[in-house]
Amino acid sequence: MKALQFFSEEYLQQCQKLTPEDVIAFLDDFSKMHLESKSEDKSILISIKIPESLLHLFRQKAELNRLKYQTQIKKLMRDWISVS
Repeated sequence: MKALQFFSEEYLQQCQKLTPEDVIAFLDDFSKMHLESKSEDKSILISIKIPESLLHLFRQKAELNRLKYQTQIKKLMRDWISVS
């Protein structure tokens, strides 16, 4: 069962003063925090077509930097989400 959260009148009044930009910034920060906390989230297997030469070069670069290439792909995905 999920907990029910109650908000004080004072808190609700403060929230009403927020600009749309404030709300967006809050949601963006919350999303980033949530994504980081889910780093040990269950992984799923996907299928993706990548040009063979691109994958080969990517794997070589990862190996040269002593990185696992799939981990690096996930890092790039997280970084891309954070930038927007």
